Amino acid sequence: MSYASRTLGPMRTSAEPQSRYEYPAHWEADVVLRDGGTARIRPITVDDADRLVHFYEQVSDESKYYRFFAPYPRLSAKDVHRFTHHDFVDRVGLAATVGGEFIATVRYDRIGAGGAPASGPADEAEVAFLVQDAHQGRGVASALLEHIAAVARERGIRRFAAEVLPANNKMIKVFTDAGYTQKRSFEDGVVRLELDLEPTDRALAVQYAREQRAEARSVQRLLAPGSVAVIGVGRAPGGVGRSVLANIRDAGYEGPLYAVNKAFPEDLAEVDGVAAYRCVRDVDGPVDLAVVAVPAEYVPAVVAECGEHGVQGLVVLSAGYAESGPEGKERQRALVRQARAYGMRIIGPNAFGVINTAPDVRLNASLAPEMPRPGRIGMFAQSGAIGIALLSRLHRRGGGVTGTTGVSTFVSAGNRADVSGNDVLQYWYEDPDTDVVLMYLETIGNPRKFTRLARRTAAAKPLVVVQGTGTAPQGHAVRATRLPHATVSALLRQAGVIRVDTITELVDAGLLLARQPLPAGPRVAILGNSESLGVLTYDRCLAEGLRPARPLDLTTGATPEDFHRALSAALADDTNDSVVVTAIPAIGEASPGDAELAEALRSAAAGVPGKPVLVVHVELGGLAEALSAAASTAPAAARAAGIERAPGTEKAPGAGGGTHPLRPAERPPTAAADRAPASEAPRLIPAYPAAERAVRALAEAVRYGQWRREAAEPGRVPEYEDIDEKGAARLIGELLERGEGLTISDAQTCELLAKYGIRVRRALPAPTPDDAAQAARALGYPVALKATAPHLRHRADLGGVRLDLAGEEQLRRAYAELSELFGKPEELRPVVQGMAPRGVDTVVRTVIDPAAGAVLSFGLAGAASQLLDDTAHRLIPVTDREATSLVRAIRTAPLLFGWRGSTPVDTPALEELLLRVSRLVDDHPEVVAVTLEPVVVAPYGANVLGATVRLAPPPARDDHGPRTMPAY
Repeated sequence: MSYASRTLGPMRTSAEPQSRYEYPAHWEADVVLRDGGTARIRPITVDDADRLVHFYEQVSDESKYYRFFAPYPRLSAKDVHRFTHHDFVDRVGLAATVGGEFIATVRYDRIGAGGAPASGPADEAEVAFLVQDAHQGRGVASALLEHIAAVARERGIRRFAAEVLPANNKMIKVFTDAGYTQKRSFEDGVVRLELDLEPTDRALAVQYAREQRAEARSVQRLLAPGSVAVIGVGRAPGGVGRSVLANIRDAGYEGPLYAVNKAFPEDLAEVDGVAAYRCVRDVDGPVDLAVVAVPAEYVPAVVAECGEHGVQGLVVLSAGYAESGPEGKERQRALVRQARAYGMRIIGPNAFGVINTAPDVRLNASLAPEMPRPGRIGMFAQSGAIGIALLSRLHRRGGGVTGTTGVSTFVSAGNRADVSGNDVLQYWYEDPDTDVVLMYLETIGNPRKFTRLARRTAAAKPLVVVQGTGTAPQGHAVRATRLPHATVSALLRQAGVIRVDTITELVDAGLLLARQPLPAGPRVAILGNSESLGVLTYDRCLAEGLRPARPLDLTTGATPEDFHRALSAALADDTNDSVVVTAIPAIGEASPGDAELAEALRSAAAGVPGKPVLVVHVELGGLAEALSAAASTAPAAARAAGIERAPGTEKAPGAGGGTHPLRPAERPPTAAADRAPASEAPRLIPAYPAAERAVRALAEAVRYGQWRREAAEPGRVPEYEDIDEKGAARLIGELLERGEGLTISDAQTCELLAKYGIRVRRALPAPTPDDAAQAARALGYPVALKATAPHLRHRADLGGVRLDLAGEEQLRRAYAELSELFGKPEELRPVVQGMAPRGVDTVVRTVIDPAAGAVLSFGLAGAASQLLDDTAHRLIPVTDREATSLVRAIRTAPLLFGWRGSTPVDTPALEELLLRVSRLVDDHPEVVAVTLEPVVVAPYGANVLGATVRLAPPPARDDHGPRTMPAY
């Protein structure tokens, strides 16, 4: 079997020039393949003749037969000319390359163009593939199909046709698994396939699943390598390379380990007990991971040697790249370009390193001198200094116990020129050894993709993030965004991300989520031996939006047995969702020790395992360690009952450490709360030295638990029978023919919005008082007179609006007043509009942000909301549940629901309006901005009184486009 298909017509030559268009550089892309390696996809040009011939020589006779349906041992000169001469419109060829050489090709020929058969429509093309046998099974053909389909859509082609021999099951599977709507027929011994290239939900799901598998596998190859070489190991002790080599060795890494330095004497056999070589090429055997610790000027030669030896990935610790200025930035681009050409991925440069504590890996390829305690928390930090701080704090708070509070894997990505937090999220999403993810992100390079991945990850396991303010450090390439930092944060929270502000809060929340079950609600019981500490905890709970019960004071003379009884009763009470225990040192000779109190709390919590327990301690420094120690000595009977490990920290059935086969994409990772324990790690009670820290962590867990419950039923994007999507597309196309980007007229805006069932209340221009009177008679009194000049538009506070004008006399008087106050009518641009029912004035907006994508925003109109920045946001497309939550998310939402005895307004009508606007923007990427202001929401109905729409040509590639790695 083979990855090959043929075009439907005979071989043809062409006298047309190489291209009707300039070389389409935006079609170039790096992709991650199924096995985690990388390839570059680019258009084939006339300069590729020799590469094409060499590629074809490497293809088996069987694959050639499947491609041409006949023996075809070599390409003729005419073949080479045709396959390298394209106009990039009707004939396009793409190649996948590794190391600059072709490993696969794909081409299409538009039917009826350039001599092609005219048996079909002009928006249909024949497509054909050929994949080198050595690279079959890596997902190359699937990636090429995504890219050639995107190219075809860009050039106005809507369908592909291909003929495949029935025995060529692999190629048939590539087409059928792509998710496109297709037809299949069989005639004359050939399978004919026709694919509709319009992206479907299934096609996007297939694309995202393949992306997830490939990127997860690429990270897995970096974190669980079968062999490691450290390049740049000094002969004398000290230095970065020598330190990393010692860290890998001392951590107990059991795979082959090599020390490499060009300066080693030829007779040097080993360094610190590790085999020594002068060059990676000299290593007799494979090297999966190379840790590079040489000066930046020597890195290109090292990368070339690694690529030629077949190294799978690099951790580049070397500095002197984009963090050092423009020259370093160009050096960084060249590094990524070179590594990807060899199919390698990079962590770094300027990285701190990676750690994997799995028992059969035990890799500490980092500058951390100590191997972290094994556990089930995955950690990502862009900053090496922050990474050190996180590891140190987690170690101190873990209390010396191996288990949930240790680290599964750790990645410090440095400048993250290639591997980023998005890639590591793809790995952690299905990693059975990771239950909680902690991330320190100085910037979010691609918020749109991060939000998509975060939503999926958070549905399976907690994701806690400290997010920078958006100021990119030197060396970090970040997409420009027009959204405020607070808006991006709000969008992340909607995706299930637990947003915290400091690394202290990051660890606080992570420990709770790793050690305890998610709370079922906001109801909190508080008990302890300090009345004042209990009251302080109570106040903090109220401030965080929790519902605490009055604290139970056990008095300062409380014994461990008193704590045990009180905690057991609080956990058994159905009116409590969680319990906070407060503890201060007891007074008297018989005061209990930390160990006795810790065991009392642990045993009480073990009796009712479904609710989280937290401890706030003051001047009991040993209590946190004692709680962990008590848990580590939990009775075997309790372990057998499966009550020590909190839901959300269990291992997947049959999961071991180290390298794991990835789950099939169609099988989602088992939700943490549904997994059975696979180890006897104890249930640990987290302890906090301050009430505000404990309560903040608990509040985040409560909010995340609520999000998880809501995420199980995300809602739907409604269909409306009166939407005319095709009519809107025609109108948008006609309008865009007049300009690259434009704000369309009021009449055009009303026409476009009407095709989506959005009615804008009619307004007539009134350049003179007589015109105003005529307009009012046409509309019917009462009317409003408005100045629409840019400096007065939507500024009723400036006096540019007159409402409830009941007759012509009032209208003419108002016209005169506006002219006297603000100038001549030609400056005011007055309009007359029929009065809408009274209600609450609101604003609906959409914007296409280059980083976050399409965003729908809602708030009340007026200065108060603007000053308070009281606006809520959702990513488009918006579901019915999201529209409901959007209306209620603003702080001034009570004004919509009858605040202080006012009449509630028609929020269902408002939610429908939001959904229709979302559909318009989602269906037509050319609609780059919509503003509806004001939208008066009355007791019955929502009336749009003003609207503006801006159009622009859609981007060549959007989030629905083919898989690509970030450009360098």
